[in-house]
Amino acid sequence: MSAVVAQTLHVFGLRSHVANNIFYFDEQIIVFPSGNHCVKYNVDQKWQKFIPGSDKSQGMLALSISPNRRYLAISETVQEKPAITIYELSSIPCRKRKVLNNFDFQVQKFISMAFSPDSKYLLAQTSPPESNLVYWLWEKQKVMAIVRIDTQNNPVYQVSFSPQDNTQVCVTGNGMFKLLRFAEGTLKQTNFHRGEPQNYLAHTWVADDKIVVGTDTGKLFLFESGDQRWETSIMVKEPTDGSKSLDVIQESESLIEFPPVSSPLPSYEQMVAASSHSQMSMPQVFAIAAYSKGFACSAGPGRVLLFEKMEEKDFYRESREIRIPVDPQSNDPSQSDKQDILCLCFSPSEETLVASTSKNQLYSITMSLTEISKGEPAHFEYLMYPLHSAPITGLATCIRKPLIATCSLDRSIRLWNYETNTLELFKEYQEEAYSISLHPSGHFIVVGFADKLRLMNLLIDDIRSFKEYSVRGCRECSFSNGGHLFAAVNGNVIHVYTTTSLENISNLKGHTGKIRSIVWNADDSKLISGGTDGAVYEWNLSTGKRETECVLKSCSYNCVTVSPDAKIIFAVGSDHTLKEIADSSILREISAFDVTYTAIVISHSGRMMFVGTSVGTIRAMKYPLPLQKEFNEYQAHAGPITKMLLTFDDQFLLTAAEDGCLFTWKVFDKDGRGIKREREVGFAEEVLVIKTDMEEKAQVMLELKTRVEELKMENEYQLRLKDINYSEKIKELTDKFIQEMESLKTKNQVLRTEKEKQDVYHREHIEDLLDKQSRELQDLECCNNQKLLLEYEKYQELQLKSQRMQEEYEKQLRDNDETKSQALEELTEFYEAKLQEKTTLLEEAQEDVRQQLREFEETKKQIEEDEDREIQDIKTKYEKKLRDEKESNLRLKGETGIMRKKFSSLQKEIEERTNDIETLKGEQMKLQGVIKSLEKDIQGLKREIQERDETIQDKEKRIYDLKKKNQELGKFKFVLDYKIKELKKQIEPRENEIRVMKEQIQEMEAELENFRKQNTQLELNITELWQKLRATDQEMLRERQKERDLEALVKRFKTDLHNCVAYIQEPRLLKEKVRGLFEKYVQRADMVEIAGLNTDLQQEYTRQREHLERNLATLKKKVVKEGELHRTDYVRIMQENVSLIKEINELRRELKFTRSQVYDLEAALKLTKKVRPQEVSETEPSRDVLSTAPTARLNEQEETGRIIEMQRLEIQRLRDQIQEQEQVTGFHALAGVRLPSLSNSEVDLEVKTN
Repeated sequence: MSAVVAQTLHVFGLRSHVANNIFYFDEQIIVFPSGNHCVKYNVDQKWQKFIPGSDKSQGMLALSISPNRRYLAISETVQEKPAITIYELSSIPCRKRKVLNNFDFQVQKFISMAFSPDSKYLLAQTSPPESNLVYWLWEKQKVMAIVRIDTQNNPVYQVSFSPQDNTQVCVTGNGMFKLLRFAEGTLKQTNFHRGEPQNYLAHTWVADDKIVVGTDTGKLFLFESGDQRWETSIMVKEPTDGSKSLDVIQESESLIEFPPVSSPLPSYEQMVAASSHSQMSMPQVFAIAAYSKGFACSAGPGRVLLFEKMEEKDFYRESREIRIPVDPQSNDPSQSDKQDILCLCFSPSEETLVASTSKNQLYSITMSLTEISKGEPAHFEYLMYPLHSAPITGLATCIRKPLIATCSLDRSIRLWNYETNTLELFKEYQEEAYSISLHPSGHFIVVGFADKLRLMNLLIDDIRSFKEYSVRGCRECSFSNGGHLFAAVNGNVIHVYTTTSLENISNLKGHTGKIRSIVWNADDSKLISGGTDGAVYEWNLSTGKRETECVLKSCSYNCVTVSPDAKIIFAVGSDHTLKEIADSSILREISAFDVTYTAIVISHSGRMMFVGTSVGTIRAMKYPLPLQKEFNEYQAHAGPITKMLLTFDDQFLLTAAEDGCLFTWKVFDKDGRGIKREREVGFAEEVLVIKTDMEEKAQVMLELKTRVEELKMENEYQLRLKDINYSEKIKELTDKFIQEMESLKTKNQVLRTEKEKQDVYHREHIEDLLDKQSRELQDLECCNNQKLLLEYEKYQELQLKSQRMQEEYEKQLRDNDETKSQALEELTEFYEAKLQEKTTLLEEAQEDVRQQLREFEETKKQIEEDEDREIQDIKTKYEKKLRDEKESNLRLKGETGIMRKKFSSLQKEIEERTNDIETLKGEQMKLQGVIKSLEKDIQGLKREIQERDETIQDKEKRIYDLKKKNQELGKFKFVLDYKIKELKKQIEPRENEIRVMKEQIQEMEAELENFRKQNTQLELNITELWQKLRATDQEMLRERQKERDLEALVKRFKTDLHNCVAYIQEPRLLKEKVRGLFEKYVQRADMVEIAGLNTDLQQEYTRQREHLERNLATLKKKVVKEGELHRTDYVRIMQENVSLIKEINELRRELKFTRSQVYDLEAALKLTKKVRPQEVSETEPSRDVLSTAPTARLNEQEETGRIIEMQRLEIQRLRDQIQEQEQVTGFHALAGVRLPSLSNSEVDLEVKTN
């Protein structure tokens, strides 16, 4: 055998058309079919373990798990024969327990299976035309019963056992709903369906004799003992917003509460074929699963309805709707959720609901989320990641990243990470993708779509095309090993492009058929291609010509590869052989042993080779290739393998097939030779990001940061408020509890006094009772003595009476003896006479008897003759009865045999029950031990309670002592309160004066602010008006100059005209003079120049004016801005001043409070007693306080003086600063407005303080 070993690591895929294709093994592990394996997937830890299919298996058809979660039954077709393999799930790894493959009846395949409640029996349904239902005792491979379910070749979808009864079975299919019971070695139908036959797609048991069944027309039925009890229809309505909603209508009668039972899945193709005639608007119920609150059922594409039982009423209603979410990466998001839900399964704790769909997807939802989303539909989430739903056509990997790229006929491209076993990127397109290749850097891919060849960037969260080529239906494409070139197949031509300039540098023509495979050699100098025309060509890329060729027209090649040294080409094709080609000739052919090789790959080390077959298996062999059948064959896929690859480090094998599954395999050499290629550099972590996306994300991050800061400040403010509120509440509660403690203490004192009173009363009462009892006892003794004397006298009298009566009775006995002897003699004489009479009567009776005997003999003869005739008749009658009884006896013997079998099975059950009872007894003993230990704990706790009571009594004594101390301190408190009141009377007038001064300061500051604002505004208005005034003055001067010039011109013209009038009688001279006037005053060139000059001046004037206005506007804005800045500075300084004043006041309060605390503590510690003598009266301490008060008052006056001085200096500094600002900006105070003088206010303050 080959020393090359491949071990399954992970699979990305699901075979949804296997019946009952998903179920829970425990709370974290689910089991589902993928390829030709069953996968155990841990949802929390994300690991997978595999249960491979049988050797030469052609695919799984149905699954079933036992109720105790120990066994898994898999229905397969092995070498075109049906087989059922039962695995033991609890063992690690899972091992085969039984294989059922020898059948005495006709069978093509098993389409549905179910385990009995005790997991001892297996129910299996065969496909039409046989449609047999087989009842197995599977551990002994014994068929207990077999019955034909249907004779009309209608499909059967699902079979199941009752959850509590091994003998009760349910079968549903197209037009059939049958309940059967196993008895006397046969399965007999117990129900007779009434009404129209429906296409029953799914069912589940909800109790011992109750079943919920769903149809292809959206109806749900409840059957109890075969009779319909409840019905509801799920209708799809079109609401106003265009989205479909599901409503439940037509409810009748009530359902019971459902236990959690998983629903096996019928064949999806059979359902769709059988229900093709139904209306599209009717939701088809493909799956039903029950749980403790009700049941869940599929209700059309992408929807699940949850039904719950109402608390008071006895019927079920729709409580929740769960939908498959819309996939934003889909090419048609509105249709991405339209998937038929084929199987539903609840976790053992009913925390999670898992669903599988017709598009090979797995979804899950936490049931607590459905409780939250009331009113709106809840949405599923992907259990793992989106999977391929159609055959995978392309597979690629790269060097710098642990990525796998796949494309599929489901029009999607997916990038997987084989280190973390996750989906990195996923996107769907409008066209089908036939081929894919990944750049060695992992940043680019080239994909052959049905319409074009596209070169794409792999971004951090998207796949974007940046170059398209008009290559339609590219079935093969590949980047070179260096990444500087890539080749794409267009029919029988290979186009070679460069990745730097993205231009077509070469077209390789020569194949006459379609090219099926291309591969680069190690240094990218050559390209090898193979096609359906039976040709394998080696191309030289520098010349674009063929170097070697090998043509075998009888073979259609599927895949080619080349050895690492590029000397040998390996090719596989339709002739069931693996060929080694070198120098245009076939060196040797190795048989594939009755299978077709579809893919081949050789390791970079050149020591391993893997081939994929048309039946979905992979074969691992060493290189150089062996002559005999030396290879390891592994079950992998449920369809022909389309692509195989090895990662760059030769550690992982990747396989993809037509079943839509992607497998990753760990490969190693048993001989111990290292396969792993050492990586010089680790995997790259760089990703491509578009600049605009980065900027948008940076902007979003900034906005979010600001939002976070705002939220932090808001939260801190809220926390401060809450702290204040809680502190107030705590204070209130402490006060309240202290009051309650005081009240309880008073109550306790009252109760103690009452108890003492009751004790005294009881002692007195008991003494009275004892005295009374002693007196009554003496009286009783006297009475009893008297009664005893009376009784003794009565006894003596009775004794005398008995003696007299005895003497009388003796006399009577003697008299009776004498009378008895006389009576005896008389009786003997009487009876002798009677005896003689009787003897005579006896003789007469004897004669009568003889006569009767003669008559009896005659009658006897007659009776004997009659009896003989009757006996003969009776004999014939009873012989007939005997024959009937023998026949019935034989029948009863058969029944007794069956009963014996039942008795033996019952005895086994009894033994099991006895074992269970023994185990329960053991558990009971354990529990009794626990109870004893708990009783000991209780006794210990009682002792602890007694100790606590004693400590409580000690604490109460301590509390009493503390009360006494508290009373003494209360006296001191009264004295201190009086002193505090005196001090407050002295402090209050000073505080009022300070408050008045603060108000004056604030009013002055407000007036100052208003004056400053008015000053700035008026100065701005004045400057603007001055500028306008200067402009109007200049314009007026210009107009006046114009007017003067025009007046002088008119005067000159008038004088010249007057001179011309003198020649009015001489026309010729007049004409010359007028012409001279015209030439002097009305020259056209001059007019034009004047007009042009005036327009130029006007334009220059307007331009200069606009420029000055713009400058003025900017200066105004600048002035306003600087004014705002100065105002903000002023406000800030004012706020700081106010905060400082507040802080000073707080410090004063703290100082005063600490002084009072010190004084209180000194009073408590009785330190003041050292100062005053014991004889002094109570009025003298107050005098001492009054004597110390002036010193305190002087200190307070000095402190207030210092505070006022500091505030005066601060105000003076601010005023100086304001004057400097005004001088800088050119502001001037308004005339007639004066601020209140600082010196006067300061003098007033000093007077008041003094």
